[in-house]
Amino acid sequence: MEVASAYGMVHPGAADTQAVRATFIIDPEGILRAMVYYPMSNGRSIDEFVRLLTALQTSDKHGVATPEAWVPGQDVIVPPPKTSEAADNRPNEGYNTVDWYYSTKSL
Repeated sequence: MEVASAYGMVHPGAADTQAVRATFIIDPEGILRAMVYYPMSNGRSIDEFVRLLTALQTSDKHGVATPEAWVPGQDVIVPPPKTSEAADNRPNEGYNTVDWYYSTKSL
């Protein structure tokens, strides 16, 4: 119960044994990276947790962001350019540029 209480898995005022359906992704440094809560009446999607973990690992490894429902093989979102020259060069560097700020690329 100590762990469940520390991570907010027990609803206030609920019986000590009544935990919510929560899943936590904690990285090797002990940092909570994601928490997903589901109502007791609905099941959780293991495929979504695997997708989320893969997206987190990809973001960390490549310094990019992943869009909603991203799966490996799809384009990732790159950080915005720091200069107008860098923005102008993005199409020549293989980026899919929507505007100066938003660009994607394949890994």
